[in-house]
Amino acid sequence: MSIIKTYTRRVVMAGLGATMFLGGIAESVQAADKIKVGALRFTSHSASFVAYERGYFKKNGLDVEFKFFSAAAPMAVAIASGDIDFGVTAITGGLINLANKNAVKIIGGALHEEKGIDGSAILASAKAYEAGLTSPAKLGGHSFGITQTGSSFHYMAGRIAAKEGIPMSQIRLKPLMKVGAIIGALKTGQIDAWVIVPHIAKALAKSGKVKIIGWVNDYAPDYQVTTVTTSVKNVTQNKDMVKRFLKAFAQGAADFNAALVDKTAGEAVATDMVRLVHKYVYASRPYEKAAPSIRNGAMRLNKGAWLDVASIKSQLDWFKAQGLVNKDITIDQLVDTSFTAAK
Repeated sequence: MSIIKTYTRRVVMAGLGATMFLGGIAESVQAADKIKVGALRFTSHSASFVAYERGYFKKNGLDVEFKFFSAAAPMAVAIASGDIDFGVTAITGGLINLANKNAVKIIGGALHEEKGIDGSAILASAKAYEAGLTSPAKLGGHSFGITQTGSSFHYMAGRIAAKEGIPMSQIRLKPLMKVGAIIGALKTGQIDAWVIVPHIAKALAKSGKVKIIGWVNDYAPDYQVTTVTTSVKNVTQNKDMVKRFLKAFAQGAADFNAALVDKTAGEAVATDMVRLVHKYVYASRPYEKAAPSIRNGAMRLNKGAWLDVASIKSQLDWFKAQGLVNKDITIDQLVDTSFTAAK
């Protein structure tokens, strides 16, 4: 009888142990924070794609779902409303105004212009080019595509105009809301000029309907093009989650830079990277047609998600000078430098 009791007790204890073990697994799985990440289907957003595909988010306890946008401004609104938790987005008047309302914060850097690497290109429609728009110095009197007033495209037009001595009043800004609409308008000659990242710019130029007439890094050589942004709520209440997100994001950026920017990882790794990015960028095109554009569009992603605060300050000052944001907002209201390195 004692043998039976001992055996029964061992079975019960083993069962309890298994239950506790399985419960621990379940608890571990449940511990992953479910978050939504905003992105555009651009090569410049690849850090997030790599971090997802290679499990870096998962290793850092994050269960990620992507939400895709067609312009930067709506992403900032989605962060402020809680529809998404993190976004990789350009600095816009809308983003700055939301920061002024204590709704969003810039917490890290993503895409950065760098001399020696083809960055955002200044484009002219073939029609405008044939009519004399052969350089950015000749933008006066021409139309220029932007998504919205106060967008990053608006800012870039302003930087070009300032260096070339062209009054902004001489450039006809055409707000078309979505990147796809701007592409269509440029190809058909409905607008004369635009600025966009190289994976799109070079593909358009190859079509013959668009001409590259200059490069943004000649006008804004240290331009922090996109940033990592989150809500003030996450910054104040979910600091550990923010740190884990940036850690995974930075790992994705490092892989991308090694494969396609610095090209130190070897051709096999570069090919794997292009195939990974192709799941998100030009996904509707055959790989063979998409691959050259993805490779040509590789720009520097900030190492460690470091943040070029000097560039952000320059952008903030421009938006203030244009009357597009509250003149009293400070850089500290816009940026939180406690999560990454900054200069």
